[in-house]
Amino acid sequence: MKQLSALSALSMALLLSACGGEGESTQARGPDPKLPEPQGGLLPNMKIAEPVEWGDQKPTVPQGYNVTAIATDLKIPRQTLVLPNGDILVAEGRGGSAATLKPKDVITGYIKAQGNTKVKGGNRLTLLRDADGDGTYELNTVFAENLNAPYGLAFADGHLYVANQDALVRFDYEEGQTKASGPPTKLTDLPAEINHHWTKSLTISPDGRFLYVGIGSNSNVTERGMEVEIDRAMVWQIDAQTGAHKPYATGLRNPTALAIQPESGQLWAVVNERDELGPDLVPDYLTSVREGSFYGWPYSYWGQNVDPRAQPQNPGKVAAAVKPDYSLGSHVAALGVDFSLPAMGEKYADGAFVGEHGSWNRLDPVGYKVIFVPFSNGRPSGDPVDFATGFRDADGKTRGRPVGVTVDPRGALIIADDLANTVWRVTRTQ
Repeated sequence: MKQLSALSALSMALLLSACGGEGESTQARGPDPKLPEPQGGLLPNMKIAEPVEWGDQKPTVPQGYNVTAIATDLKIPRQTLVLPNGDILVAEGRGGSAATLKPKDVITGYIKAQGNTKVKGGNRLTLLRDADGDGTYELNTVFAENLNAPYGLAFADGHLYVANQDALVRFDYEEGQTKASGPPTKLTDLPAEINHHWTKSLTISPDGRFLYVGIGSNSNVTERGMEVEIDRAMVWQIDAQTGAHKPYATGLRNPTALAIQPESGQLWAVVNERDELGPDLVPDYLTSVREGSFYGWPYSYWGQNVDPRAQPQNPGKVAAAVKPDYSLGSHVAALGVDFSLPAMGEKYADGAFVGEHGSWNRLDPVGYKVIFVPFSNGRPSGDPVDFATGFRDADGKTRGRPVGVTVDPRGALIIADDLANTVWRVTRTQ
């Protein structure tokens, strides 16, 4: 009976999604995108990934760069962290516990699941080590286990911080350590009831004093009511010593990755915006995150564009909504961000790498790649550049889906691929 119901849901979804074409995409990117009029419908258009093996293929990177798989057969790698000695930690897991609200949630959930890995999440941290620096990570070992959907990672002053889906925890760490010396210390609980958007992104201030945790909303646009959105759709600032926390910025629907811009020390985020307003709304974005600012969710998007689905409305909040800095395009599902260094080469010396997991709710898929957004004087300064592609073919065959991106100071980009359960390393060859 369950299988029959699932097949019926699949047939219905495919029928409905085929009824409305998108026309020419208006995927505007950059600081001032031209937004189309909202569209509605019973279900969003859907075209999911069709998973296949990489085989002897690998992602495509620019001329003068090489990409290698440094770890395979992982258990859903999400984010990575390069430790001071060059070791790489990989957070592995799958979270979330939100019940479906409407028949369309059952349908879209089933469809989306077909484009994801079937591997069970590891709930662990894996450590990778290249002891002789030849590019082969000969050590692949579990650093810590029995975690709860770990996602965000940060390090400072001998402490390793991990954002589980329900708590921020801390491990003591000594350089060269390959296994945690014991269970972690909990710094503070994180909102975990329902957990529609379960990922908890994480970064730390340059002085190691404050941690920043991105916490996604419990709905697309308040379908469960505002009472379940308390302490969500925001970035928390947390005292690294005491665990005391406060809202740092609000109105960010799902801040999936955080990073500090090296020149300015400014906090930045990539944010996944709301669905069901059409294939070209609402743009996911890269933005500076400023203390006390409100970024629109749920009442408005891209500044003061009102979303009438959020009820009751709040004109005062809409008037105060900050427009994000840089559109990445709608539904690209950005899940990773990190700032570059000169060691990555002249063209990629100053800017942000962004991992785009890829769309599910467009007939013309977008994302499924890593892009580079050039910066100048601490701000985005040009069109995005494709950096790592080939994760999805034109015929829909999908070998990988990028999540976290981490810049290794020695001159490499680390990419977590949670469909192929692989970590890729991109380096310069000239």
